[in-house]
Amino acid sequence: MRIGIEAQRIFREHKHGMDFVALEMIRKLQEIDTHNEYVIFVNEGPDTACLQETPNCKIEVFGGPYPLWEQVKLPKAAHKAGVDLLHCTSNTAPVNCPVPLVVTIHDIIYFETHPLRAKGYSSYQKFGNLYRRAVVKRILDKARVIITVSNYEKERFHNFLDLPDEQVRVVYNGVGEHFRKIEDHDQLEKIRSQYGLPQKFFLFLGNTDPKKNTRNTVKAYARYCEKYGQDHKLVIGDLDPEIIRGFLAEDGLERFFQQIHFTGYINNKDLPAVINLADIFLYPSKRESFGIPVLEGMASGTPVIISNTSSMPEVGGEAALFVDPEVPGQITEGIHKLLGDAVLRQQNIAKGLERARSFSWTQTAQSVLEIYKEVVKAP
Repeated sequence: MRIGIEAQRIFREHKHGMDFVALEMIRKLQEIDTHNEYVIFVNEGPDTACLQETPNCKIEVFGGPYPLWEQVKLPKAAHKAGVDLLHCTSNTAPVNCPVPLVVTIHDIIYFETHPLRAKGYSSYQKFGNLYRRAVVKRILDKARVIITVSNYEKERFHNFLDLPDEQVRVVYNGVGEHFRKIEDHDQLEKIRSQYGLPQKFFLFLGNTDPKKNTRNTVKAYARYCEKYGQDHKLVIGDLDPEIIRGFLAEDGLERFFQQIHFTGYINNKDLPAVINLADIFLYPSKRESFGIPVLEGMASGTPVIISNTSSMPEVGGEAALFVDPEVPGQITEGIHKLLGDAVLRQQNIAKGLERARSFSWTQTAQSVLEIYKEVVKAP
């Protein structure tokens, strides 16, 4: 087989969830499959070192804004490359694709609420969701297989889209092998110094998407400080401090803004050490199709507080402390409980390490390869 894979954004400097899913899957396919040929289609970007060509895996780079890149340039490139199928990895695909199509659709949140009526989204985010909504409707009957990342999300497909059960396949995401318990004190302290991390802190990696629950999380932390003291700071990644200040001001909690430390973007290679240094990893998202950071926290040996909604129980199993993301008080009390109960804390750490071992990018790549063989009817 000659397989085309769309990985449009993996060369950008500040990568996020879907970018890492595509990148890790491709790296593992390079390891486990030396029989078939691969052509990886990538948009221009500075991080060209993140993926290297191998004898049977070539990278084609061409630029352009996302809609033009995907709808015009990508199908032309796939046709010219002579691929037997095209796997689009990031929710959308060319409406007119000249070869058999496999699409990974991570979530369909943009069908659950119309993007123009959804609250809390920026204009850019609304446009992106409108684009996804329009494109996905037109590619559903053209895709040979649609991959999604949890049974929860597959059920959402059945609730909102009229699709045959056999067309939608669940392939779990993995967790990077560099996420692990780190015993090297010097390595940890180097990262602490690099990001200016406090001695005691909770870690939150959210963004401005309302589903990430940033507003409730920072308010819950402020209430924790108000009720139980200020020994621990809250470390937040790549978010505008003024947005956080505004959330606190809504409830008269702005005085706790000084307790929050902003690191800016945390490089993925540094993230395991940052998580190791945290006393608790907070990820009480309102809506996840999978939730890779849940596994990253567990694999790093840090107790995790996550939501009792969407895919989170499916991924977290019995290895996390679950809270209602809509109730900041539950997040507050969850923090207090994990800090105050040493037995519970150690149980969560041990269960988390075990749970994370159940998910690997090798398993993801093997499952995807079987789908490719099925679509092309290859041995």
